Amino acid sequence: MSQNEQVLAAETAETPRLSIAEQFARRKQGQAPSQLNSQRVPIYGDKATATIETKPLTWRLAHHDAILDLETYQSLRGFEGLKTALSKAPKEVGDMIKAANVRGRGGAGFNAGLKWTFMTPPDGGPRYLICNADEMEPGTFKDRLLMERLPFQLIEGMLITAHAIGATDGYIFIRGEYIVAAERLMAAIDECIANNLMGDNILGSDFSFNLHVHTGAGRYICGEETALINCLEGRRANPRTKPPFPQVSGAWGRPTVVNNVETLSNMPAILINGVEWYQSLPNEKGNTTTPGTKIFGCSGLVNDPGLWELPFGYTAREIIEDFAGGMKQGKRLKAWLPGGASTDFLTTEHLDVPMDFDTIQKAGSRMGTGLIMVVDESQDMVPLLKNLEIFFQRESCGFCTPCRDGLPWGVKLLTAIDDGQGKVGDVEKLEGLTRDLWLGKTFCAHAPGAMEPLMSALKYFRHEFDSKIVVPAVEVDAETSEWAETEIKKVMSSMVSSNPAASSNSGADTGSNNNSDTKAGAEAGNNTPTSKPSDVK
Repeated sequence: MSQNEQVLAAETAETPRLSIAEQFARRKQGQAPSQLNSQRVPIYGDKATATIETKPLTWRLAHHDAILDLETYQSLRGFEGLKTALSKAPKEVGDMIKAANVRGRGGAGFNAGLKWTFMTPPDGGPRYLICNADEMEPGTFKDRLLMERLPFQLIEGMLITAHAIGATDGYIFIRGEYIVAAERLMAAIDECIANNLMGDNILGSDFSFNLHVHTGAGRYICGEETALINCLEGRRANPRTKPPFPQVSGAWGRPTVVNNVETLSNMPAILINGVEWYQSLPNEKGNTTTPGTKIFGCSGLVNDPGLWELPFGYTAREIIEDFAGGMKQGKRLKAWLPGGASTDFLTTEHLDVPMDFDTIQKAGSRMGTGLIMVVDESQDMVPLLKNLEIFFQRESCGFCTPCRDGLPWGVKLLTAIDDGQGKVGDVEKLEGLTRDLWLGKTFCAHAPGAMEPLMSALKYFRHEFDSKIVVPAVEVDAETSEWAETEIKKVMSSMVSSNPAASSNSGADTGSNNNSDTKAGAEAGNNTPTSKPSDVK
């Protein structure tokens, strides 16, 4: 065991992993149910230096395991950002966020402030703000932490955003399995209402806003904003045709903005510290221009899986080795997904690529949610891909034919290959599916997202798929067998009769025969008869 592994083992012994029963007990006690505060490297980094300027999303967790009451949140500069926003005109707040270039943290990476500008002007009717908290991307759990431990921060971010876009009502569309998070959000909303931080004329201003928590029924497709809106309205969760975009005609036909939990949680600190501060955060690494911090993470067979708030620009190698403690003893990294199951696999050759939207895209994948999933060399890519595609097949809304029928075909092919029943041509069929289910050929991005890990696995690990293909034995009838035996005897006879030493002394008349014999010998060495069995038949 190396010195680093010995240190990690000692640190793990000091902070033993919680059992399932202990995690449930923590939930009942109002504590954080996860083990992330026991990470070797805390999510907020160094407790002494974690401030609103260095770790704007998680610095409060350096003081408390979770902040679940209004008084504690306000003691840590809570709702200062809202007060600053209410002192400004809505357009001024929107311009600040646009200038700060807060890129969407749900995976698209689009400028949130720019997205807000696409809303139609107020006309006196309802306008909606929706928080997409339907965190169902495999390997992703960052929004859960923010909602369970910092519910007031998300609410403050939504109030600031609602003021900027003129929203009258808001919804937190949360994954149904996030029971604790939903309970804590609803309790925080009730406390805000009781203290004039929500409802009519918030803090004595002319800004009024009502917020509701809506639990989903557990569908991955609700991560697509128009499917989410359909579900919120009580309809089947199918994506809508765009245009019109939600900013023009969204929930109940009214202007609507949909933003991610982490995106909205950035707003309070920007209003307190300003645009220039936010844009200066990536300078720590100096290899990216994307401003702000991001909650990165790592899961899989690493020593210390977890979450960490970091400026953009850290490499995957740094996240895996320095923060996640490297691969477990005896395990070697083979591949990794940069941001959830619907991103392309990258390999060890890409470990030094900075974790940023543009750099990861140039490397051939997507940043996605920024939570890395590692694959070690002992893991077979075929069953791994089968498992992923089963998930995507199950989560298809079934609206368009390529997705509804294509994904099950992919699962059937992968299952056959994994069971040792794959046929010659099956891998090529999988490659064909990655083209037939790509962007522009399906109604939404669900099927193309499902194809990303499959496409990249075939690109980098094609041999693992090919090795499982069963090549059928060729049956040879008696006539063909007799012909082959005769041909082999002819070639062997010509090889025996040829004598290179004698041929070299035989003169010009035998030169032609010598060349012929050499050619025959070469053909025999290549086992290539002059005619094929199929020709004889």
